[in-house]
Amino acid sequence: MRRVLFSLAALSMVAACASPTPYQAADDSGRGYAEQQIETNRFRLSFEGNSLTNRETVETYLLYRAAELTVEQGYDYFTVVTRATDEDTRVTSSGWRSSYYSTFPVHYTYYHPRWGWHGWRDPFWDDVSYRETTRYEASAEIFLGRGTKPDDPNAFGARDVIANLADEIVRPEPD
Repeated sequence: MRRVLFSLAALSMVAACASPTPYQAADDSGRGYAEQQIETNRFRLSFEGNSLTNRETVETYLLYRAAELTVEQGYDYFTVVTRATDEDTRVTSSGWRSSYYSTFPVHYTYYHPRWGWHGWRDPFWDDVSYRETTRYEASAEIFLGRGTKPDDPNAFGARDVIANLADEIVRPEPD
């Protein structure tokens, strides 16, 4: 029975890791949204996704959080003062050779009577695969306002943003 429960727990952990970052407050890994109040009506926001969360989703979640925060603070609209999206791309290798040489930085060779000393390219152990992962983090500084939204392309009606983007927001599964 313990083995079954352990297997189910391990499977659920793998499933949680194998999905895009949901719309949530930042967790221990830093994935999710975070905010910092700068002035009474000015905030700095960010949303960081994992390697399975695409750029559009990260930017959508940031915009949604800005609208949600605006309503929570009792304001009607927000103006984006600054906005940026950072991309972090990494290449990682996996396989016996990469893990062996990262642990033991030694190079081995062998002697073949016909070709001499070999070892840099071993047809038996060179099963290394490479994987490129990209993570996105969007950030913005917003100014909150009351009343009629100004005629500015950087100003957004908070309730309209929430209504229009609500179907795209994926929240975490309840525990």
